[in-house]
Amino acid sequence: MNLWSYIIRRLLYTIPIILGVCLIIFAIFNLTGYDPAAQLLGKHATAKQVAEVRRELGLDKPLAEQYFDIVRTAFTFDFGRSWTTKQKISDMIREGAGPSLAVTLPSFVISTVMAILISIVVAFYRGKFIDRFLVVKFVGMMSIPSLAYILFFQWFFAYKLGWFEISGFERSFPEFLPYVILPIIIMVVLSIGPDVRYFRTVILDDIYQDYVRTARAKGLSERVVMLKHVLKNSMIPILTYVVIQIPFLILGALLIESFFSIPGLGGMTVKAVFDNDFPVIKAMTILSAVAFIMFQLITDVLYTVVDPRVRLK
Repeated sequence: MNLWSYIIRRLLYTIPIILGVCLIIFAIFNLTGYDPAAQLLGKHATAKQVAEVRRELGLDKPLAEQYFDIVRTAFTFDFGRSWTTKQKISDMIREGAGPSLAVTLPSFVISTVMAILISIVVAFYRGKFIDRFLVVKFVGMMSIPSLAYILFFQWFFAYKLGWFEISGFERSFPEFLPYVILPIIIMVVLSIGPDVRYFRTVILDDIYQDYVRTARAKGLSERVVMLKHVLKNSMIPILTYVVIQIPFLILGALLIESFFSIPGLGGMTVKAVFDNDFPVIKAMTILSAVAFIMFQLITDVLYTVVDPRVRLK
């Protein structure tokens, strides 16, 4: 099948999926019996005040109209205005995307490359001391809560040693670097354990396949077998794992941005939850869902690049 025909067909398939996601979001935010207007005004608000706020926020519209408002935002990315800041949410997202990507993108690239290299090493020395040692080490790292890493790294590296800024952000380059290096290190530490465990398992599954035994029988060195054959054939599950994580980079790191006062999308989402800013929460939920669907399509297309045997249907 022609690549563009496949992409167009898959894009058409995403329409009912997005409609279903919008329906779920609508049900969660509108059919729970929770009144955002009353929450915004407080417990001493009168019924008249609540009714006025509901009208201002569009909460008095028919349910069908409220649902189609959510659908419209999913396809136009016009999310309206924040209830608390009165800013356009699309502008808030554009402003927050830069700080979020400044933290999540470098940490994602570093942790992914390191995890693949370490996984090749432990798979090459499978069953030996270095394999067991690194696996136990990474499992131990995964057992420690992320909050403990954040607090310890802030206390030790930022407060005690004074190597990094403990909070804040500068939007100009390279002034922002002292503010993002420590969050990047923390995110790498948090990500590398699960990545290594997954990549190691995928690589080991391929090591015991028949084509690997055939390659060894031909006299190829173990290094050539690992890099040219095993790693190449392991790339489809690795690619799936990696690409599916990309939408979450856009959303930022919720805890890290909050603790380091980085004005990214993660911190914005956490603040919206505490402020009951439902338009912002809905916008981030819709944005993450649409990004996840789009990157699934990108993953399928990349399969043909990694493995020519894959055919689009």
